[in-house]
This record gives sequence, structure tokens and C-alpha cells, in this order.
Amino acid sequence: MPVVLSRLSGFASPLALLVAWALLAAFGGFPSQLLVPPLEVYRTFLELLGSGELREHLGNSLSRLALGFSLGVLGGLPFGIALALSKTVEAYCAPLFQVLRQIPSIALIPMFILFFGVEETFKVLIVAKAAFFPVALAASEGVKGIPRRYFEVAEVYRLPLSSLVRDVAFPAAAPPIVTGLRISLSRAWMVLVAAELLAADSGLGQMIEMSRQMMRIDVVMVGVVVTGLVGFTLDYGFRLLERRLFRWKSDL
Repeated sequence: MPVVLSRLSGFASPLALLVAWALLAAFGGFPSQLLVPPLEVYRTFLELLGSGELREHLGNSLSRLALGFSLGVLGGLPFGIALALSKTVEAYCAPLFQVLRQIPSIALIPMFILFFGVEETFKVLIVAKAAFFPVALAASEGVKGIPRRYFEVAEVYRLPLSSLVRDVAFPAAAPPIVTGLRISLSRAWMVLVAAELLAADSGLGQMIEMSRQMMRIDVVMVGVVVTGLVGFTLDYGFRLLERRLFRWKSDL
């Protein structure tokens, strides 16, 4: 019974928010055009789903996320490992890396638009930038946290660099790297929606912005809720992956 209650407790805060939203819409004195009741938002969700408009926008956003995130990970992982293993890479690249990672990705959106226009390239690259730095940092810190004796054994066996990375560094640093992937995916999703709000002809962000301009607050709320649910699903999926991959950690 306590297990069932603990699982149901996760629904308590969303239900409380939903009830508060419904009460405010009904008795809070707000115009219905500004604070749309939850039931009306649900009806709008079903309409957008039935017409295929929501699926099209969501599909475009997820395809951009997949491409940009993949590019960021493919660049961030090897760079982070090199940053940890090579004194030369650290000496030349670490200062610039530490400065650039402090710049919010959203602040770079206007510059990316100037350089790459408002087409797909700018949105994919801004997502890649948002994913690159958390992954690179997690990989670097994870490899630096590996006990020194691992590398001493590798030196004894004279492992080549490729084997050192593949068989020693990457497996030993896998837990923080997966955590970095999870964080970078969440950040990439938020940055993508923000970029679509500013300049896009499709995607959830564009749907929200166009609906705001047309004062369709019900559609805006659908977009906001779907954005939150997608972000939660992506994060929860990575948490499940983390538990499955590193189940052995709970036994220590």
C-alpha cells in the first residue's frame, strides 16, 4: 500500500494545479480570453490533434531536436574526453571553452539568425550549441574523476590511445556522461522552443507565437502544456535509461 501511495503522490501537485487553474478561470474574475478554462484547452487539444496540425508542429520540432542534439553530442563527447586526457588540448582550449559555455544559448539566437538566416540551419545549430557544452563538460569531468590507477594499468599494458578511450576512459566515466546527456537534452529542448518562438515557420514555438498574435490563448496553452509534457517525457526516459544502465550502483 505505501508503494501505491508513493506512486500516486506524484499526481498530487499536477491535480492541485489543475484544480487551482479551473477555480481561477471560473471565479477569479479574469476574462475568458486571457485565462482559458482547462476543459476548453482540452477541447482545443483534441481539435488540433484531429486536424493533424499539432502532430505536424511537434514532428518538426522533434526532428530538429534529434538532429541538433546528435550533432552536439558527437562533438561534445570527443572534445570533453580530449580536454581531460590531453594537456595540450586543455592548455589551448579550456579557457575559451569555459568562457563560451557561460553564454546562454538564447542570447546567441539573434547572432545565429544574422549568420544563418531563419531557415533550418540556425535552429539545428542553436540546439547543437545548447547540447555541446553540457556533454563536453560532463565527459571532461567524468574522465578526470577516474582513479589514476586505471590509467597506470593501461600504461603497463601499453594500450593505444583508441583502446584507452574506448575500453578505459569511456566506460569508467559513463555515469556522469549519461547525466550530462540528460541535462543537455533538456536544455536543447528549451532552447529549440525559444528559437521557434522568435523565427520559424513551423514547430511548437511557432504555433505558440502565432496563436498569441491571433489571441488564441487556448492554442497557446495547448502548446505550453505539450512542450512541458515532451520535456518531462524526454527527461524521464533518460532517467529510466540511467537506472537500467547503472543498476549495479544501487547494489554497492
